[in-house]
Amino acid sequence: MKTSLAVLAGVMSMSGVMASEPIQLSLTPEIALYDRSETIEGLTLSIWGENPQSSLALGLVNGCTGESTGLSVGLLNYADNYTGLQWGLVNYTSGDFTGWQGGFVLGLVGSVVNYTEGTMTGFQCGIVNYAGTLNGFQLSVVNYAEKVKAGVQIGIVNIMPENEWFSRFPDELAPGMVIVNWHF
Repeated sequence: MKTSLAVLAGVMSMSGVMASEPIQLSLTPEIALYDRSETIEGLTLSIWGENPQSSLALGLVNGCTGESTGLSVGLLNYADNYTGLQWGLVNYTSGDFTGWQGGFVLGLVGSVVNYTEGTMTGFQCGIVNYAGTLNGFQLSVVNYAEKVKAGVQIGIVNIMPENEWFSRFPDELAPGMVIVNWHF
């Protein structure tokens, strides 16, 4: 039976019916059903997985390389560029992120850390949020946005260094504020 499925998958791949893999199972990126360079479109179940994907990724550590989309649920979610939902204790994107970064901490909605080096477009909810460029909403204890296209921060500490102190009100508030800060 296993041989028949493998032959069928091979024939479908060669005929162009299956351009990517529908499921990935992995213990680590090196010990997995498919190589880390294969695109997964479907379901990824892993202890630690790392593939380009458009899928539901469930695991302890979910890594998404290249331009990936979907829903990643785990303790640690990381990506090059991601569109969708990263739901975990720590969510990290080295490039651009579009969607929602969050999770559950102590029964509350919000992760411990959400970190997007590039442009974060959407919603970050956690204890600490960081965006290289913010185009959206940050809700946290500490919010930091290096640059801002348009955004609102709500939390105990809200930092937008490119803002000037009340000189461009109401379009922007200040470089650092408690409770709320914004830039439009």
